[in-house]
Amino acid sequence: MGQKSLIYAFVARGTVILAEYTEFSGNFNSIAFQCLQKLPATSNKFTYNCDAHTFTYLLDNGYTYCVVADESVGRQVPMAFLERIRDDFVSRYGGEKAATAPANSLNKDFSSKLKEHMQYCVDHPEEISKLAKVKDQVSEVKGVMMENIEKVLDRGEKIELLVDKTQNLQEQAQDFRSAGTKIRRKMWLQNMKIKLIVLGILVALILIIVLSVCHGFNCGK
Repeated sequence: MGQKSLIYAFVARGTVILAEYTEFSGNFNSIAFQCLQKLPATSNKFTYNCDAHTFTYLLDNGYTYCVVADESVGRQVPMAFLERIRDDFVSRYGGEKAATAPANSLNKDFSSKLKEHMQYCVDHPEEISKLAKVKDQVSEVKGVMMENIEKVLDRGEKIELLVDKTQNLQEQAQDFRSAGTKIRRKMWLQNMKIKLIVLGILVALILIIVLSVCHGFNCGK
């Protein structure tokens, strides 16, 4: 995902993060977690802003769904994304598994799903907008209060949000391993091709020598 509109997402039970996903590095995950610990009980939907980015939260049945997005993407796409991952998460882990899962234990299964939903929402903004209108959620999303994140965290100093466009080290390592495998396979094929060519030349030389010594195919006569 080469875009920067949806940056980071997680699913938490209370303040325990069960699964998360990002392609970027920075301090946004730490800030998102700090906000998670201070979410008020007055509503189930929250949007905070910080340095041209939004932190959107959806609370449902004891679970919190969060996405950090570039402010340019608007507010409908992040909220639609959270509703998609909530529905997917509940359908997969609605029973005991999510209720008793340790921190980050669902990363292996659900992190890739967070990535898929991110990509879908980014690639289909018009469809997301149409669905929001059908569900009459446009005014609802606009009605979700947006507060400055510094006010929520009650800090004296300004918070500087860091979002690095460089993909995280884990994905870089995976890409490096894949590239290394392809290079090794290509080198092996080239070596085999060279060996076969050399072998063919040797066979041809031997055949030429035998034919010249025997004056054709008359050696046995």
